[in-house]
Amino acid sequence: MKTENYNPSIFEVKLAKAIMSCTKKLQEDLGEDVRIIDSVENYQIDNPMITLHLEDGDGDVHELVIQVIQRPDKLEK
Repeated sequence: MKTENYNPSIFEVKLAKAIMSCTKKLQEDLGEDVRIIDSVENYQIDNPMITLHLEDGDGDVHELVIQVIQRPDKLEK
């Protein structure tokens, strides 16, 4: 299948949604000293983005951004 639309592509959106659905597991893997306090997803933009706000053991808030980027298909000759 040739991808015709990369802005965003169906694969970018599906992967971003799959990552977002794993936040409970991510929280478990991060351990007790880091807590996910908020998550924001934006699937409509080119290169869908997930922003996670984390709180560490000291009460400091940190922002992590996951951006999903599909490279254009390589054309075979």
